[in-house]
Amino acid sequence: MSREFTNVLAVAACGAVVAAAEAVTIPLLRRAAIIDFPGRRSSHTVPTPRGGGIPVAAGLLVAAGLIGGANAAVFAFAVAAFGLLGFAEDLRGLSVGRRLILQTAGGAMVAIVLIRGRAEPAAVLVLLVALCAAWIAGFVNVFNFMDGVNGISGAHALIAGVVYACLGWWGHDGFLVPAGAAVAASALAFLPWNAGRARVFLGDAGSYTLGAALATLAAYAVLHGIPAEAALGPLVLYIADTGWTLQRRIWAGERWRQPHRTHIYQKWCDVGWSHQRVTVTAAATTVLLSLLGAASMAGDPALRAAADLAGTGVVVAYLRSPALLARRAARTEPC
Repeated sequence: MSREFTNVLAVAACGAVVAAAEAVTIPLLRRAAIIDFPGRRSSHTVPTPRGGGIPVAAGLLVAAGLIGGANAAVFAFAVAAFGLLGFAEDLRGLSVGRRLILQTAGGAMVAIVLIRGRAEPAAVLVLLVALCAAWIAGFVNVFNFMDGVNGISGAHALIAGVVYACLGWWGHDGFLVPAGAAVAASALAFLPWNAGRARVFLGDAGSYTLGAALATLAAYAVLHGIPAEAALGPLVLYIADTGWTLQRRIWAGERWRQPHRTHIYQKWCDVGWSHQRVTVTAAATTVLLSLLGAASMAGDPALRAAADLAGTGVVVAYLRSPALLARRAARTEPC
């Protein structure tokens, strides 16, 4: 069996597992009373099962098993470890301290495998492990925070998975192509159950799974020579929104560790945008940022600098958008 056929089989199997398992998982979640009830910080109004990310994790594990190799094994570990941690959070919740310790430990174990075989001095390797562990644990939380309206995280993972598959193709990387494509397939298979009228939410099980998968692929890409702008392009919108919201809440003296609904995309809902409009706009912005990030691979310093500057402008416009929308709404209100 050729490697190309095996990779195609891995991606197809991943999507098939997710699509088939969701139909079985949703009634089981209802029976187990794993339900997300609306609250004042929620963007939904109907009690909805959470934990729909369990089939996503299962599909990615099947794909990793078919892809094979050490890189697929560490990818599978990240998916399984963070998926189980997220499911524990869905079931009964964990304290912030315990959750961070477990996330950091999981990120460190992934990082140790990712940097194996590198020739840098020991101090540099230790620093790389620490940075990589912090990145993985941090982005898992970023992805979890941003999973707040129907379809947004499924669309985000779909785009990011396609980007990583393309980056792998560009770099002739035999792991990044099928792993990125598998993430895209898992998200595509989940979206019909969540976009539009959501029949199930990813839950922490799903957001932790996809966050860990994408963080691992981004770290792998950078460690294997792909420019940081290209590797982070599909993730930067989530990072910017969370970072901006967190610092603003801290400076305002708010309890920043408490649940809230003050992310940029949530403010779009507050001015009357539908979940679908929010998701499509955020996805389109992510595509644009991914394309600008990909300019870093052209090898032209001037083009790279121009694309970086344009990407910064897109991010600033995104962060400023709630104020601009509120101002426009105020101008159109009747006197």
